[in-house]
Amino acid sequence: MTTNKFDTLRIHAGYDPKDHQFASSVPIYQTAAFGLENTRIADQIVAGKLPNRYDYSRDGNPTVRVFEKRMAELDGGVDAVAVGSGMAAISYTILNVAENGGRIIAPSNIYGSSLDEFRTFFPKFGIDFDFVDDINDFVAVRHLIGSETKAIYVESVANPSTEIADLDKLAEIAHNAGIPLIVDNTFPTPYLLKPFEHGADIDVYSSTKGINGHGNVVSGVVVDHGTFNWDNPKFPQFSELEFTLGDEETGAQESFISKFGKKAFINRIRIKYLRLLGAVLEPMDAYLVLIGLETISERLDREVASATKIAKFLARNSHVKKVFYSGIEKDNPLVKKYFPRGVGGILSFELKGNARNVAKLIDHVQVFSYLPNIGDSRSLIVNPTRTTHREIPAKIRKQHGLTDQVLRLSIGLEDVDDLINDLEQAINQAFK
Repeated sequence: MTTNKFDTLRIHAGYDPKDHQFASSVPIYQTAAFGLENTRIADQIVAGKLPNRYDYSRDGNPTVRVFEKRMAELDGGVDAVAVGSGMAAISYTILNVAENGGRIIAPSNIYGSSLDEFRTFFPKFGIDFDFVDDINDFVAVRHLIGSETKAIYVESVANPSTEIADLDKLAEIAHNAGIPLIVDNTFPTPYLLKPFEHGADIDVYSSTKGINGHGNVVSGVVVDHGTFNWDNPKFPQFSELEFTLGDEETGAQESFISKFGKKAFINRIRIKYLRLLGAVLEPMDAYLVLIGLETISERLDREVASATKIAKFLARNSHVKKVFYSGIEKDNPLVKKYFPRGVGGILSFELKGNARNVAKLIDHVQVFSYLPNIGDSRSLIVNPTRTTHREIPAKIRKQHGLTDQVLRLSIGLEDVDDLINDLEQAINQAFK
């Protein structure tokens, strides 16, 4: 295990220049396939016996592999698999856990596409979800656990309310039931929070967001803590013999557990889901994410400071009904416990008035960009019920205070006073 700290790992982890012609920056291996040299070596490559050799970029690529290794070290996991989007990371993880059918516990105040997938798509494949309005209602969570429950899924910081999940308690509940805790840690990134330090078993990220930080690539990543015991009757897919893992010449047969041990989960993601379903991260995209990672600490420190100042400004504005940003909740013990560096650069607020006021505000911002993304170096504004959370039924939105008057902000790297002035003039125009 490396002793280097986060700010060293974000620049160096997973990359040895001598393996790449001593290039100081990670090369972009923009190729579909790799030469196999000769039949003897080819047999070893396709059997996975030469980990630093590649055959086809859907199965693995050197540029992408550096990103995977770097994310595993930054997050404190044993390994990672990069994929083509955050939703692919979520989908592959849920399928890998519950492909034989079963139930998963999740909060209802999550990202719109995630909730839509959980409510309407996965049940068609025999994977059902039990939702709780408050994931920190531990009595309710325990009550939902049954013989068919395969996992607990949470967002470490909810989108867009910024409510914080108590990971230590949820991990304890999950492990007492013999199931894993899956955490979508997209909002904080590993810089602000490492869920594995609080008992999480699998982390998923949309690395499109704060990990990349420049709004120029769609990508996702799954990271495995490597501590959960998958040798469990609930998860037979990890112990069943796999033809592709065995040796056809000797007749030896292997399962993911027997072949990969504590890396069984993440290797099954790579071999069964990435390889067969194919949501591959392109080498150029991996390169862009790696470049973004190099400045993650400075970016997030700046964005947290600006978001805090903006949240306080909005809380004082007479046209704002409510601010959703747990970072300014002084009496919230979860902020102090989990986020000493801050909860991130995303916040929301509920505007007074009506839909016309919301539309006028959006139409009059000049520095903020109106688009559905977060974690960009540019500051962004969006109306979630019309965009990112439109898939959520009105009843669920109402339960969580997500009205048509709520606007979500993703704070970038512009001067914070310019951002405040932009919001102030746009609000004034909205009520003019």
